[in-house]
Amino acid sequence: MASADLPKDTTKAPVASNDSDKEDLFGSDSEEENPEEVKAREERLAAYREKKAAKPKTIAKTVVIMDIKPWDDETDMVELESSVRGIEKDGLVWGASELVAIGFGIKKLQINLVIEDEKISLTDLQDEIQEFEDYVQSTDIATMQKL
Repeated sequence: MASADLPKDTTKAPVASNDSDKEDLFGSDSEEENPEEVKAREERLAAYREKKAAKPKTIAKTVVIMDIKPWDDETDMVELESSVRGIEKDGLVWGASELVAIGFGIKKLQINLVIEDEKISLTDLQDEIQEFEDYVQSTDIATMQKL
């Protein structure tokens, strides 16, 4: 088909202007920022930071089951448990405990505890428990679960 056979369109598309050069869709850094816009943005950011600071933070807690192993079968386990429970700190809550047989008549103390992560270090707590050298041979973390 030749171009002369095609019908002519009487509606013409508007001619594109060079306005696209004037619009900066991505916010070029080369231009100065409007002081009112900067002030409004800073006010919004300050309000957001205030709101975020006022929001109560969640306290991260961990439930731990700790194994405390005695030196031998002659170790007084009641005294060992009372020594361990005697450790009192802010962010530490002792739970239930039980004696679990290891072998050869030796039982370990398995004790539950809940700690606040920001206040209590498990490594420091284990070191403190192991300072009861008359009773404690070693400590192990059996399980840990975040609350």
